[in-house]
Amino acid sequence: MVHVPSLSKNGCEDGRVSIHVHGARLHNLRDVDVEIPRNQLVAITGVSGSGKSSLAFGTIHGEAQRRYFDSVAPFARRLIHTAIDPQVRDITGLPPAVAIEQRPAAPSSRSSVGTITTTGNTLRMLWSRSGDYPDDVEPMDSDHFSPNTAVGACPECSGLGVVHRPTEASMVPDPSLSIAEGAIAAWPGAWLGKNYRDIIATLGHDIDAPWRKLPQETRDWILFTDEQPVVTVVPTRDADRINRPYQGTYSSAARYVLRTLSETKSATQRRRALRFVETTPCAVCHGRRLNPDALRVTWQDLAIDEAQHLPVGDLLPILRRRLAELPHGDQPLHAERSRAVVAAERLLLTDLVSRLDVLVTLGLGHLDLARPTPSVSTGELQRLRLATALRSGLYGVVYVLDEPSAGLHPQDVVPLLEVLRGLVEAGNSVLVVEHDMAVVGACDWVVDVGPGAGSQGGQVLYSGLLDGLAEVAGSVTAHYLHDPVHPADIREAATRDPSGWLTVTGIERHNLHGVAVEVPLGALTVVTGVSGSGKTSLLHGILEAVGDRLARVEITEEESDGEYSDGQGQGAGLAGEGGEVVVAAEASATGTGAPTRVVQVTQRPIGRTPRSNLATYTGLFDHVRKLFAATRTARERGFTAGRFSFNTAAGRCETCQGEGAVSVELLFLPGTYSTCPTCGGARYNPETLEVTWSGRSIADVLALTVTDALEVFADEQPVRRALAALEALGLGYLSLGQSATELSGGEAQRIKLATELQKERRSPTLYLMDEPTSGLHPADVHRLLATLHALVDAGHTVVLVEHDPAALATADWVMELGPGSGEAGGVVMTAGLVAAAGSESAT
Repeated sequence: MVHVPSLSKNGCEDGRVSIHVHGARLHNLRDVDVEIPRNQLVAITGVSGSGKSSLAFGTIHGEAQRRYFDSVAPFARRLIHTAIDPQVRDITGLPPAVAIEQRPAAPSSRSSVGTITTTGNTLRMLWSRSGDYPDDVEPMDSDHFSPNTAVGACPECSGLGVVHRPTEASMVPDPSLSIAEGAIAAWPGAWLGKNYRDIIATLGHDIDAPWRKLPQETRDWILFTDEQPVVTVVPTRDADRINRPYQGTYSSAARYVLRTLSETKSATQRRRALRFVETTPCAVCHGRRLNPDALRVTWQDLAIDEAQHLPVGDLLPILRRRLAELPHGDQPLHAERSRAVVAAERLLLTDLVSRLDVLVTLGLGHLDLARPTPSVSTGELQRLRLATALRSGLYGVVYVLDEPSAGLHPQDVVPLLEVLRGLVEAGNSVLVVEHDMAVVGACDWVVDVGPGAGSQGGQVLYSGLLDGLAEVAGSVTAHYLHDPVHPADIREAATRDPSGWLTVTGIERHNLHGVAVEVPLGALTVVTGVSGSGKTSLLHGILEAVGDRLARVEITEEESDGEYSDGQGQGAGLAGEGGEVVVAAEASATGTGAPTRVVQVTQRPIGRTPRSNLATYTGLFDHVRKLFAATRTARERGFTAGRFSFNTAAGRCETCQGEGAVSVELLFLPGTYSTCPTCGGARYNPETLEVTWSGRSIADVLALTVTDALEVFADEQPVRRALAALEALGLGYLSLGQSATELSGGEAQRIKLATELQKERRSPTLYLMDEPTSGLHPADVHRLLATLHALVDAGHTVVLVEHDPAALATADWVMELGPGSGEAGGVVMTAGLVAAAGSESAT
């Protein structure tokens, strides 16, 4: 039974004002009406895919954003109207809204904690205005203290701190191969690599001789020349097509690698290019990234880079102490300091102290301002954005947050709630999309969406005070509200005996210094600990050691953008983002069940444009296209399976190039996507859509949910196997054509896991996952954990970084890091059976 308290027209039962949503129909919302009190802390919960985010972000925040854009210039408004459509009849009582979502950090080596929180700018101004300058150094502005500016960056390494030098050994790892056999590994794959090879052959060089037998002069020219000759290439004739001559421009292997490192926005291409260079600390700045003069300026006896590398929790007391020392009023000043200089220093310090104090409160004191954002977890990143929003001083707005407790140890949830409560007390409304029952229980108001996911959800089952939710029979949330762990739904009670042990020693990463761990094989291990204790770093250390020494990495972060997915992990001695040199640890295994494969499943997106979707990523779309190509209509028209790919010109809609959406780029505003006006999102041209299989066009198939498709493809085993894996992980509500840009991090991670589960392999595998329950309702957590335990029952090994109580309660082995965060952590506190683990982990 749906229970929604009867509220007044403009407010709640007690007369408080409220947001009243009328007729929300976005995605799976079923003409939803709901009132949400303002100036309250409100939890919006429900099973994954029930419509929570559609209500909070798509409808409430989307409508607030649409109203704001109505005030901008008519030209921009004309474009934006097609891009923002909250699909709601009306919302009354809606103030301006601010959304703080969970999204991965941009893969940039120059983006850091300091840039995200804007504290980096203030710190540079402090050194510029109040720093102690040597006699031979003139005062400099704040740009001189930034490695991201031309005047501040080290002239040798351009502010990266490391120098990447391609060498013959790094670009040609196997000189016994010929150019035709791929000796120049640094060349790109696919057509461009073949183009370079054909140009070399056209220029008269022997591409069939072993590389080592070519003259040194020839090898040097091929790898390092600055020349870019243009030649007429006549490709080798292919029996299936006619290859016409073309003008090809040559670029040396070193030039290609260095250009990729300097220009690419793809993290995958950058990681690939790093494999073909020798990376060393810069000889001029010694890895400090700044120009020499800037490094000689000190404040409180610290150079700016030294201050930036201090954990925020250590930097804050230094700033506070200096602020307390500054003279006030008529107190005497040093002769060389004017009151204006002191006032400026006080102003800068006051701002820095207040901003960094929020970071510490949010459990981020272990981070330093120089920490590259790609190394920060999505949960930490969201809290960094939240900290920035707190300093905005906004009043009377609605903050919409996506799972703010993600990545937090239970003891870190308390200060988070204090911060959220502070926003409310400052005169704002806070809506949190949440699954953590501890957070839900601390809220003033609860909105439960369900009862199921996808077409089975989209209804508001309850909106009211927390106590009333327990009386709602159709609410899945009510089942977990006071008892979030039901081990019997996940696995049998007995813990497993390890079949062997994986030992990893010498892990050096962030706050881990020479750490050694033993991981039981044939078991499920949970790595836990307070936020910033080193859990994710430990997982990466295991990945590097095992991937480099024992196994072949098959799924890594590289897959996220679909380019150069070569399945290679980042090995020993390669530079990571921000110039960090990663040293791989050593791994060894004893007993049976030693992994021959290692699979890392991350929450990074499965693609960055609507062209990537669930069907293409899992591979099931290849089988579907073959089914359509085998139909009578397709054979009569000469349509092959390629015709039914929205990536080929023959079958796709030319307006959107098969994406189903068109990109809308705006001056001064972020770009977005809107539905294609020609095909209406169908992706294909009319001729292709005329071909049907089992009464459905190819666009109709992409519109099916996983659950519905299971019935449609019941007799098609390759398709059904992929669908069954998705259904088992609670993703039955997703459509086959669900765009990668619309998937949450948790959904992307489960899609990757489902893609792995559908493979028919029996070799022992080590699965590494970082907080796979993030963003999941307790019911979906139980389903996911049951699947992971089934993997272990099949002889595999699973290692999770987790805080979820259900994961901890059902694990075979628990490893706790701590005791604190940052440099106060990084120590394996306890390791053993669940019953023997530390009490803090057990809770």
